[in-house]
Amino acid sequence: MLPTWEIAVRLLLAAALGGVIGFDRERHTWAAGLRTHMLVCLGAALAMIVSAFAFSDALHNWPSVVLDPSRIAAQVISGIGFLGAGTIMFMQRENVVRGLTTAAGLWTVAAIGLAIGGGMYAAAVIATAVAWVILAVLKPLERRFAMRKTLPQVRVGFAGRASLAAIEQVLAGRNLPASTIVTRHIPDDGDEVTVEFARGFERSALGELSDALRGLPGVATVSLDISARGG
Repeated sequence: MLPTWEIAVRLLLAAALGGVIGFDRERHTWAAGLRTHMLVCLGAALAMIVSAFAFSDALHNWPSVVLDPSRIAAQVISGIGFLGAGTIMFMQRENVVRGLTTAAGLWTVAAIGLAIGGGMYAAAVIATAVAWVILAVLKPLERRFAMRKTLPQVRVGFAGRASLAAIEQVLAGRNLPASTIVTRHIPDDGDEVTVEFARGFERSALGELSDALRGLPGVATVSLDISARGG
């Protein structure tokens, strides 16, 4: 059995390293933030300590008993998926999935906690540093790359059924290079049409286009994706 001070060091270190990862998620106001990551890392470390050292009396009293410390650790790795799934959301209006990075962070934090519980301090600290770089340092680069490859979009909300023929007529009349046109029905809110333009589209034409689309019959809202870049 580990001495009490060693158990305390491992649990406190797990909470601290989990907090390093959780702090970045907290800054972005995700569902799983600072306290969630600290608790996951702390719980994983405790599970590893229990798995590796809690059955020493049984091994001493019954020499025929064989201990496999990895069994509880394996259950932690698979079980953390349920918690991670709770952070993943499908944003219907944006038609995107959010929370995958947070879920992956929880899974990584659980592994860090297992490493600390097993006494692999160096591995846990190195993994925490690498995870923090991935989450905090690479985020601006990822956002900049995503903005460059995102194409300009216009969303048209109809009070009832969408008229694709009218939208295509407006685009053809202005010789605008539309790439894709997607129609989605939103319950109790009519149809929504998303028009994505091909590269080379002049953003200066978005204002004039939105005015023309707003004048179509049945159009309730017209929104522009101002964060997109066509370059």
